[in-house]
Amino acid sequence: MVIKKNEKALEDVIEAYLLEDSGYTKGFPSNFDAELALDPPTVISFIKATQPKEWQKLESFHGADTESKVIQRLVQVLGRDGMLKVLRKGFDFYNVRIKMAYFKPASGLNPETAERYNKNILSVTRQVYYSTRNRNSLDMVLNLNGLPIATVELKNQFTTQTVEHAKKQYRQDRDPKETIFQFQKRALVHFAVDTDEVYMTTELKGKSTFFLPFNKGYNKGAGNPTDPEGGFRTSYLWREVWQKDSMLEIIQRFLHLQVEEKIVDDKKIVKEKMIFPRYHQLDVVRKLQEDVYQQGPGKNYLIQHSAGSGKSNSIAWITHRLSNLHNQQDQLVFDSVIVITDRRVLDKQLQDTIYQFEHAQGVVRKIDQDSRQLSEAIKSGAKIIISTIQKFTYIVEQVEEQAGKNFAIIIDEAHSSQTGESASALKEVLAAKSLEEAQALQEELDEARDETEERILKTLSKRGQQSNLSFFAFTATPKAKTLEMFGQKGSEGTPEPFHLYSMRQAIEEGFILDVLQNYMTYKTYFKLAKMVQEDPEMEKKKANRAIARFVSLHPHNLGQKTEVMIEHFRRVTMHKIQGRGKAMVVTSSRLHAYRYKIEFDRYIKRMGYTDLRTLVAFSGSIQEDDGEEYTEEKINSIKENELPEKFSSDDYQVLIVAEKYQTGFDQPLLHTMFVDKKLSGIQAVQTLSRLNRTQPGKLDTFVLDFVNEAEDIQKAFLPYFEQTMIEKETDLHLLYDLKSKLDDYQIYWDSEVDAFSKAFFIPSNKQRKEDLGKLHRYVDPAVDRYNEKPEDEQDEFKSSLTSYVRLYSFISQISPFQSVELHKLHAYGQLLLKKLPKQGDAGGLSLDNEVELEYYRLEETGKGSISLVQENQPKLKGITDAGAGSRPEDEEVALSTIIEVLNERFGTEFSGADKLFFDQIEEDMMEDEDIQQSAKNNTKDNFKYVFDEVFLNKAIERMGQNQEIFAKLMDDPSFQSTVKAWLLDSVYGKLHA
Repeated sequence: MVIKKNEKALEDVIEAYLLEDSGYTKGFPSNFDAELALDPPTVISFIKATQPKEWQKLESFHGADTESKVIQRLVQVLGRDGMLKVLRKGFDFYNVRIKMAYFKPASGLNPETAERYNKNILSVTRQVYYSTRNRNSLDMVLNLNGLPIATVELKNQFTTQTVEHAKKQYRQDRDPKETIFQFQKRALVHFAVDTDEVYMTTELKGKSTFFLPFNKGYNKGAGNPTDPEGGFRTSYLWREVWQKDSMLEIIQRFLHLQVEEKIVDDKKIVKEKMIFPRYHQLDVVRKLQEDVYQQGPGKNYLIQHSAGSGKSNSIAWITHRLSNLHNQQDQLVFDSVIVITDRRVLDKQLQDTIYQFEHAQGVVRKIDQDSRQLSEAIKSGAKIIISTIQKFTYIVEQVEEQAGKNFAIIIDEAHSSQTGESASALKEVLAAKSLEEAQALQEELDEARDETEERILKTLSKRGQQSNLSFFAFTATPKAKTLEMFGQKGSEGTPEPFHLYSMRQAIEEGFILDVLQNYMTYKTYFKLAKMVQEDPEMEKKKANRAIARFVSLHPHNLGQKTEVMIEHFRRVTMHKIQGRGKAMVVTSSRLHAYRYKIEFDRYIKRMGYTDLRTLVAFSGSIQEDDGEEYTEEKINSIKENELPEKFSSDDYQVLIVAEKYQTGFDQPLLHTMFVDKKLSGIQAVQTLSRLNRTQPGKLDTFVLDFVNEAEDIQKAFLPYFEQTMIEKETDLHLLYDLKSKLDDYQIYWDSEVDAFSKAFFIPSNKQRKEDLGKLHRYVDPAVDRYNEKPEDEQDEFKSSLTSYVRLYSFISQISPFQSVELHKLHAYGQLLLKKLPKQGDAGGLSLDNEVELEYYRLEETGKGSISLVQENQPKLKGITDAGAGSRPEDEEVALSTIIEVLNERFGTEFSGADKLFFDQIEEDMMEDEDIQQSAKNNTKDNFKYVFDEVFLNKAIERMGQNQEIFAKLMDDPSFQSTVKAWLLDSVYGKLHA
């Protein structure tokens, strides 16, 4: 017998398991009504079997029309309330309440409800023709009592089809207007599945459809492990998740309609999102519930979930679950669940979530500061209580007094508190008046923070394990002591989390970005910039001049660092995320933040930049030398609570912070961080992680660190990451070596890269839909040639191309590349990588999301590369006062005496040989056409404006010939002013004659 290898074979396996082992019945495509998008015979059968009295009452009114009228009313209510609400609450029809699903009761005290639960009909229907307009069909539809709850597209790698093809099918071939796909009204979730991976979405939006991975994770990263029972890597989907009890529980206790309201231009904007749990969320809630059910109260749990894990939803789900959990004797396990958090959003989220689950208000009691109210809530047995970390010790004392009662205490980010010694130390740090003082005080603050967290641990360790208290600590970055207190012994005898969703998995699954992929110390930034500046083969003259400014600006004072940051922002950051990229400047004290704000605004004004505005954020106030007191609100001229929303708008681009917003601040448009503060340990992870939030079109991030060493930052991240992140050395010439190596494979042709570039590098206002098709047309031949190569060559080429694309992206953050060939290959290679088959695809294409491609095109066409965006440098002014000039009356002094004068005035030890540096600058100025024209036709006062612009560029071009004088020239404004005055007199005198 020949084993089947096609999609039908996978359908057979899944259907057989669901029917034989998961409590499903077989659905028939002929019963599915495409216009109504439901299975009317099954709907009627379920109602009659579970609610005979209600059906008899309806039949007495409507007789033979009862079935059609019930279906008609059901469709009407589905259109009004949506599928989820109808399944949970049912619908009214002529004063008769009809239930459309029965869910498992929290306890076994109601046998009638349990009996009705067993009468739910879960069916799996294959090849469902869902449309009245065409003969398109879905591979599978999962129905609950005749109502579609999930659609499925299956692919089998043996047919050269992958999960990417299934996602593309949903995006391109499944019209969201079809009834079965209408958001909320019918199917609640859509699965794209192959034998290795699973993705899901709750809303189809055509090409904009966003799929979430629904994978278990593998080796603490993305993907799935092999099936221990010898099946597919994705067998868990139908064996665990789609199993009858599991799907009913997900509908009853997980699915949640998240509603966000915003006021934009005085109009209320409402956004709705259906939340279906990701696999790790489903897994942690169920495993915690099962362990508590088996063990009872009195145990501690540590849940280490990275940023991007959806921790708020996980906490909401486990809170609700624990508040209703009954033990084996059908008794409530916990009298109250207390959630300790500093997140304001969690309160509303818990209220909304639990209202949808129970349709009950007032279940959640929020207590901020009032100890009396907190005490009353605990004593009265309030089901769910939310309070802050400041009340932790008091809460523990109160619950200990409640004899015979059990409590679950959920701690959200236990280490994030800033109270007691921590608060006092923080105030001292923020008030520091020098960088050195701030760094010393920062060490004290870190110790104080440790003490704050330690207080929680001491509070628990003093009392020992309490048989009536269970603690659940959720954190992305547990310290060693937290692991010891809340962790459980692993196979090696050391404490480990009860459940893990690592930073690595979050990054690989695309929920957060790797903030260390483009991390750079100033030392490396300087080194790389200098390498670019000194390599004329690679860069044109204009790029040399631009990058040399960075080489020259050593970070000795705020003014010089300000110039580095602003110019980097304008050259790189502002072109990211479709021109909406933002930056954060992290400073060590309030004074530093305020001074940076002054320097930023001064430089922006001097340069005439109208597209860059700044905000500052710090707590409390500072007093300047003039006695004036400044607060955040006074400086920004906006209210403190309005700052996040203002910064989110297009009105502001840079946020300068002192401690504030370094944790718990989610702004997806943040692309770049400039760090001028000592960071270590958890604080380094939390601070840099402000950049990791994803956003459509956000392809990378960038960190420029003036203070910390790369090794220290890497050391801070490693315990929470699971892989090495920071690039140690960057060799610019490697780009050319890699390109030469890639060319030799002859997988892509130069003619294809050129044709691709003509279609790719088009201004956004001239792009057409057909241009996207052209991009695929020029990349596809390379994919075909790749597939014909031996496997070892495929691996080598793909690895080399990946290195090339990443290295180019990294270096282009530092220098404005002018190498057209390198840049074209980078754009081409980026998209070629997306289309190369994954390992095990048997030559099938991994088709990318067209939306991501569009974003990438906009990103590239908006970059400062191959003259797509010109450097916004002030232009020389023309003749301003023609014919009005005259010979200067100033006393002329021979330029040869300048070294002597400079040594005498500034205490330097320059020799006569150093005069050559100034002689050459003078010659360069004399040969400049703009200088010549302006000197002949302007007064010396007007000529000075042109001279000042050209002088610095000429000095930069000569910097390599005398680093000592050049550094003095850049670091000492008074020295620079003197030199410029001498040179101006000399050049103007000679040219104006």
